[in-house]
Amino acid sequence: MEQASSTPQPVLRTGDVPERITAEGLVLRSWQPRDREARYRTVLDSFDHLHPWMEWAGEPPTEQQHAQRFEEALAWPSGRSYNFGIFDEGERTILGMAAVHDDLGDGAVEIGYWCHVDHVGRGGATRLAGALTRFLLGLDHLARVEIHCDEANVRSAAVARRLGYRLERVEEDGIQAPAESGRGMIWVKER
Repeated sequence: MEQASSTPQPVLRTGDVPERITAEGLVLRSWQPRDREARYRTVLDSFDHLHPWMEWAGEPPTEQQHAQRFEEALAWPSGRSYNFGIFDEGERTILGMAAVHDDLGDGAVEIGYWCHVDHVGRGGATRLAGALTRFLLGLDHLARVEIHCDEANVRSAAVARRLGYRLERVEEDGIQAPAESGRGMIWVKER
């Protein structure tokens, strides 16, 4: 007798997520080899801003560590994640990064994002999360989009609130980064 897998089945199908989305003065696109150095500078510039909230930002990455992560991010998808660079309209400046994570199952995906420290507080996170949300909820086989953030991360919670997500639950999820409370908020927007 075969046991059921504990890993939820993917919701997204091949071709569902385009490698480029243009909306609200932003370009979200898959990473290209030419982006490697600029992406590394973006992570280093924003490290002090990211460190309190991002589990992966425990220490600034070395060039070698970044190169390895960048190679993984070039894949489309990378595992069950679709990784985007967020650029200005002319694609000259990286404004941040975003991802769609397809590991929730049950008709749901999660979006994650962060902005370059020089672009925080300018509405970019709300615009990009809104663009991704609208796009994803336009897929007929997707029932909901989620944003997960720590209860102490008031900026991320404000983005979800501004976009009309509802707080479905708060759950104990442990402290993964220095500023976290260990209480994760699950924000949901449904079709």
